[in-house]
Amino acid sequence: MINNDVLRSIRYMLDFSDAKVVEVTHLADPEFALDKADIPALVKKEDEDGAAICSDALLARFLDGLVVYYRGRDESLPPRPVEGRITNNLVLKKLRVAFQLKDVDMHDTFNAAGFPITKPELTALFRQPGHKHYRPCGDQILRNFLKGLTLRFRTGEPAPAE
Repeated sequence: MINNDVLRSIRYMLDFSDAKVVEVTHLADPEFALDKADIPALVKKEDEDGAAICSDALLARFLDGLVVYYRGRDESLPPRPVEGRITNNLVLKKLRVAFQLKDVDMHDTFNAAGFPITKPELTALFRQPGHKHYRPCGDQILRNFLKGLTLRFRTGEPAPAE
């Protein structure tokens, strides 16, 4: 998926303001150059005037910031290096970690979006790329997962504790 679509979907799902997106991003990297004025251009559709491209560096820091925002920072561990390339599999993995989703939660999320997925298909998405059972996460899978999460957050099901 396009990074802007992922950022836009998560922002809508969590009902984050522009300032909140910046705050969450800075949880992962306080030195990252991003301010509130940058966000409207990042969440515009690609064909709109003034739209800006969401870089892999920005999306990686935002997703890492979500993990810190929802789970807290473990000071006993060294900071994780920022990924150079963001894939759909990585987005799925970071959202799973941030919201502390178990397999049953993942299946419920896909089912809520009307896109059931089998257990082997799900585990294949979280394997290392060199593994023989690794499966790349397609745009349709990620889009349906984000849709299911949005339904979960927007329809009153309790959100993860802050």
